[in-house]
Amino acid sequence: MPVTVFYSSVCGSLEMRKRQDRIIFVLSSKNIPYKLVDISQNSDDKDLMRQRAGDPTALPPQICNGDVYCGDFIAFENAIEMEELDAFLKL
Repeated sequence: MPVTVFYSSVCGSLEMRKRQDRIIFVLSSKNIPYKLVDISQNSDDKDLMRQRAGDPTALPPQICNGDVYCGDFIAFENAIEMEELDAFLKL
């Protein structure tokens, strides 16, 4: 099952865009299958992202593997730094 990256094609900040691009770049470079879910196109997807994150105010990017929540950008970066990306993504 591919990793799901909840993102927004309509970013309110440059920082959010950079974070989303970084996640996509890393997953692509490591040949990790992923699918993108644009929460700006469907409010049900935004609600699902927030439900999985357990935070009613969560903002993209958020990462899940199937129905299992993996974390946000900061957790993703920490996993890369600690060389634990596979464990973070629950692969």
